[in-house]
Amino acid sequence: MENYMQTNMDALLPLRDVVFKTLRQAILTGELAPGERLMEIHLAEKLGVSRTPIREAIRKLELEGLVTMVPRRGAQVSKISKKSMSDVLEVRLALDDLAAELACERITEDEIARLLEACNAFECAVSTKDIRKIATADVAFHDIIFESTRNPRLSQLVNNLAEQMYRYRFEYIKDTQIHDNLVKEHREIYEAIKAKDKARARNLIHVHIENQEHAIIKQMQIEQK
Repeated sequence: MENYMQTNMDALLPLRDVVFKTLRQAILTGELAPGERLMEIHLAEKLGVSRTPIREAIRKLELEGLVTMVPRRGAQVSKISKKSMSDVLEVRLALDDLAAELACERITEDEIARLLEACNAFECAVSTKDIRKIATADVAFHDIIFESTRNPRLSQLVNNLAEQMYRYRFEYIKDTQIHDNLVKEHREIYEAIKAKDKARARNLIHVHIENQEHAIIKQMQIEQK
């Protein structure tokens, strides 16, 4: 959290915004784990600020659903529920389904080349075992597909879900056993879009999202033990 805090301090953002963005990022990436208590004094000392911006940030995070106030315990990072995860992935599946079809129609040769590069970059990221690098490479791959649809409204809807998806993405990427399969799925999606095969691209997207849901549920069960 400190490095992220320092980066934004350099950008001369208002302190309350820096603290909010820092805590938010820590929650989305799993640095602050689901169910973890948010102790104002501890966080203030860690980030080198007073308790006031910490308190303001926690209130904003509660409004976003990332923090829950628990009687007699105070603030804690909201747990990831199976229902909320399924709701988000259900919407994301519909958007990815449409994106795959439109990409087959509209993707350019340059974008096809970039998608291949993104496949290779994702495979390299997986080899590092660094969760942040893998998540970033995963986002980059899918962003090219959405960009190739030439539909700004679709991209806007995806962006609205992006941060929630980022949190779930970290959950399923924790399972190292699925990494090789993710590489394979990306490669197959690339090949289908390159071939302009709409039916295959959409089917592969469905499998990709469904596998994510299974992996997240598995990870949630492990963490609850």
